[in-house]
Amino acid sequence: MRLLLTADLHYTLKQWDWLSLVAERYDAIVLAGDHLDIASLVEVDVQALVVLKYLRKLEGRTRLLVSSGNHDGDERTPANESVARWLEQARSAGVLVDGDTGIIGGWRFTVCPWWDGPETQREVAGLLAREAGDRSAPWLWVYHAPPDHTRVSWTGKGHFGDPVLADWVRQYHPRMVLGGHVHQAPFRPPGCWVDQLDGTWLFNAGRQVGPEPAFVALDLAAMTARWCSQAGEETLDLNQPLDYAGLERVV
Repeated sequence: MRLLLTADLHYTLKQWDWLSLVAERYDAIVLAGDHLDIASLVEVDVQALVVLKYLRKLEGRTRLLVSSGNHDGDERTPANESVARWLEQARSAGVLVDGDTGIIGGWRFTVCPWWDGPETQREVAGLLAREAGDRSAPWLWVYHAPPDHTRVSWTGKGHFGDPVLADWVRQYHPRMVLGGHVHQAPFRPPGCWVDQLDGTWLFNAGRQVGPEPAFVALDLAAMTARWCSQAGEETLDLNQPLDYAGLERVV
């Protein structure tokens, strides 16, 4: 199974166009949050309509898994926490979105929403607790932020990951967590696009400007990963112990 991970497109339409061009090369595409950009001059509601059109177009070419991020909220809960209600509209087109779980290519995916406070954090915790009992297939989470204090959460000056995700990973032991959020991690040593936590593989492609996003291409049959960006490419055999010294970058 060929899987593409990217995140943090932040309403960069040329990168959405690129996804449309490459979608059919992959069995599934994971878009791990921050599809919109709250700093844009374009209203959030307008951005959401445009992104929904892209999602419906992409779903006709491959399977899509799309989680919300901290830029994607369009409504507030009664507890005044941000949620991405607009993303639920993509579900009718077959897209797996926040709160969904599905089997694709023999892997079991759970798409986690962004949590903005204690209420929405409890919702994520409840989702993972409900799904944890089903081990019929290797479990993979789509989760916008990386676990804090890992290489994939490094900004170049400090860590900026999810403070509770590491505990959930240690509790439930998913096979992989696919995310983003920390744009600089792969580009600021000792940060990286890949890490492990208690045997769980963690991935964060990072963010770059330009017509193509940074991305990670996973072959879940061969268990290989390839990170591609303007800085070059790095490949990894996931059947072997993680060796950062062996991540030779090809420019």
